[in-house]
Amino acid sequence: MGKIQVITDSASDISYENEKRYNIHIIPFPVVIGEKSYLSRVDMDNEGFYKLMEEQEDVPKTSQITSYQFEELYYECYQKGCTDVILVMINSKGSATYENSLLAIDTFFEEHPECEGKISIYSHDGRSYSGAYGQPVIKACQMAEAGASAEEINRYLEDILVRRCVYFGIYNLKYAGRSGRIPSAAAFVGDKLGIKPIMKIWDSEITTAAKCRGEKKVVAKIADMTVAEMEPGSEYQVVYGSDQSCADEMIQKMTEKVGYGPTEVYQIGVAVAANAGPKVSGVLFDRKK
Repeated sequence: MGKIQVITDSASDISYENEKRYNIHIIPFPVVIGEKSYLSRVDMDNEGFYKLMEEQEDVPKTSQITSYQFEELYYECYQKGCTDVILVMINSKGSATYENSLLAIDTFFEEHPECEGKISIYSHDGRSYSGAYGQPVIKACQMAEAGASAEEINRYLEDILVRRCVYFGIYNLKYAGRSGRIPSAAAFVGDKLGIKPIMKIWDSEITTAAKCRGEKKVVAKIADMTVAEMEPGSEYQVVYGSDQSCADEMIQKMTEKVGYGPTEVYQIGVAVAANAGPKVSGVLFDRKK
């Protein structure tokens, strides 16, 4: 049986516990806050980054993971005896990271012809952010642990990643308006009128799905929209940022709606918070077929 290594990036927001439990290789995104550069998940935890974001006027900026980094990583996997490397990377429409992972495959085999036929490398576009692709990564690891082949895992990822959907509410519009990743019109309207936009991530695109006046209606609206589109009886996950009460409220509301709780709760790290702000709440789920 082959040795499979699953790789993702830090914007997947997989917990440190699951990273260790499933031996997931998580590549950290470089982040610039103020005049200093940091590595997400490495230089400090989420709370440390949230505090730093509060202290700095500048919105954090993230950089792509380079082709050279992927080439080095592929060779490390080869040296460790891996027969298959499976990557799931951040939405290709928001970062060049996924494309770099593909470019690195060709370069890797050109520079290391001795690896040809001994290791296979597959990279998937996560098409989203945070646990929307982090959860499929965990499932892929569970499949590998249970003895599934690389081909079976790749088929699963190809099927599930196109069905993953996110609804999330933005509470701090400063970051959304300046990042360029979130539609700026939504942030502008919210700033002027006190409206909190609810964003949807689907088919690699971020769009404004609804607007709520004030924060109190955000969670209920997200839950209603999720239940209307979610595969009945399927698993879902909750995502939140700097405010634990947002997660607690979303868990309670979703449990009321569907009769069971989430399989995982994801706290966004700085790579996602740089664009959405540190305070968010949302649901990650599989859309109906």
